[in-house]
Amino acid sequence: MISISEWQKIGMGTMGFGIFFILFGIILYFDSVLLAFGNILFLCGLSFIIGLRRTFGFFFQRHKLKGTSFFLGGVIIVLMRWPLLGMALETYGFFSLFRGFFPVAFGFLGSTIPFLSPLFQRFQGTSSMV
Repeated sequence: MISISEWQKIGMGTMGFGIFFILFGIILYFDSVLLAFGNILFLCGLSFIIGLRRTFGFFFQRHKLKGTSFFLGGVIIVLMRWPLLGMALETYGFFSLFRGFFPVAFGFLGSTIPFLSPLFQRFQGTSSMV
């Protein structure tokens, strides 16, 4: 069994609140304050979960700098109260950063949810996580 530290539990809660505020900000027609608060909570939660060194190591790998610049640039633009442009940049950066994790997630969901298995197996590629 995997042991989860108290900091990781706090990070999961913080990240969950961040995702909630981002979705709530999108529902309320891209409210810039909710989106900015959600972005800050999401990034803080991520660094609580995996640690500051690993967070910086993940975002600032050489082959992920393009995605990082779009993601963090989108966060900054949302903080400057341009929510539509900022969220568009963040979305592109998010997919660019985490595209290696999508095949793993689709494989897990395909094995977990039986009636959606053919759909997720079609989306599951051979891309590596790195």
